Amino acid sequence: MRIQDVVASAVRNSFRNKLRTTLTVIAIFIGAFTLTITSAIGTGVSDYIDTQVTAIGTPGIFTISKATTPGIVSTGPATYDPNAAVSSGGSVIGPNGPTGLNGSLPALSKEDLATIGAVPGITAVNPLIAVTADYIQYANNGTYKLRVNTNAAISKASLAAGAQLDNSTADYQLLIPNTYLENLGYTDAVSAAGSVVTIGIKDYQRVAHTVTATVVGVQNDTLLGSGAELNTALLNELDSIQNSGKPATTAEGYSAATANFDPALSATDVQVLQKTLADSGYSAKTVADQIGTFQAVIDGIVGVLNAFAGIALLAAGFGIINTLLMSVQERTREIGLMKAMGMGSGAIYALFSLEAVFIGFLGSAIGALVAIGIGTPLSSFLSTTVLSGLPGLNILQFAPASIATIMGIVMFIAFVAGTLPASKAARQNPIEALRYE
Repeated sequence: MRIQDVVASAVRNSFRNKLRTTLTVIAIFIGAFTLTITSAIGTGVSDYIDTQVTAIGTPGIFTISKATTPGIVSTGPATYDPNAAVSSGGSVIGPNGPTGLNGSLPALSKEDLATIGAVPGITAVNPLIAVTADYIQYANNGTYKLRVNTNAAISKASLAAGAQLDNSTADYQLLIPNTYLENLGYTDAVSAAGSVVTIGIKDYQRVAHTVTATVVGVQNDTLLGSGAELNTALLNELDSIQNSGKPATTAEGYSAATANFDPALSATDVQVLQKTLADSGYSAKTVADQIGTFQAVIDGIVGVLNAFAGIALLAAGFGIINTLLMSVQERTREIGLMKAMGMGSGAIYALFSLEAVFIGFLGSAIGALVAIGIGTPLSSFLSTTVLSGLPGLNILQFAPASIATIMGIVMFIAFVAGTLPASKAARQNPIEALRYE
């Protein structure tokens, strides 16, 4: 019997009991549909994260902080140290970490910056200055709280309009998020570019000051955080104001710093450099490392959803076993007749195995097509509504390779499920089978 005849016969036999086959296909459809959707979510988020790293990540820069000592459990407040370093921005750093609002890591001193700069492979070190401004105002449209993005030094802004910051100029420049436009009184992002705003800030003695700066562009929110980005001149000016009046005896420190290295270094060399810094007591992370945390969370969620899809496919596998076992029982005499006419056990086995594979193909193909049909418009809708704050994110992306892999997995599961019925059919004794009632 030719292979094409076996395939054609398997397809026809699959529909002998339409209700039973339909119910089995539905079970497979549910699993395949879920797998296709979760795979699309994983692809969409991964693509977005990769785009973020490529578009906004500045290559060749570590974010450096003091490494914490693992395994230490706090037993209460630390002993007060009047000589403790104060990080730029006002967080007091004690021996067991900061007591300010800004975090949980010890401060970097100027000696630390020198140590980091002396590590072979590091070309430059600059402290990250944390500025706490009071408000921002455009024209006479009221004052609004200003949040400064502390990640500006390690990222390139994703612009909605305008230009990037110029850190070589003495002019005061900033980028504002697109979420600030309406409250500040702008009609759109283009109208904001080139405008002048007023920033309010208090010094160390809580005396109010104002600084005027030019909005050179409007940025989209990104995974690295939202908030205004300031150029070096404006950042230093605001930092100078907020530290004005600080006692000279206060030891100054920094919550973090940036360290430049050759962006042409291989991934292995970068890891070696990170280990060298770690051995010296410093944590060094690239932009990709920081954004990778989001990827780990998403992978975990997708993994859980895939587990549920796997349970559905497992149930579908038992459905296939039941369907084909019933088919073998109903067609016992027919199997005996086929063997009596010269059809070998291998051909019988192939016939029932192909029936199982065809049922798996049918369920997975329908599941994938329905997932694409529902997911594509849903992704577009979400991109323009609840996910509009993340430009470029298509939460559901259907990759042909992923869909083909899912269908292959489902068909393999169907083949494995059909092994028992196919073996039973192949072992039938033709004489006994012909006598079966």
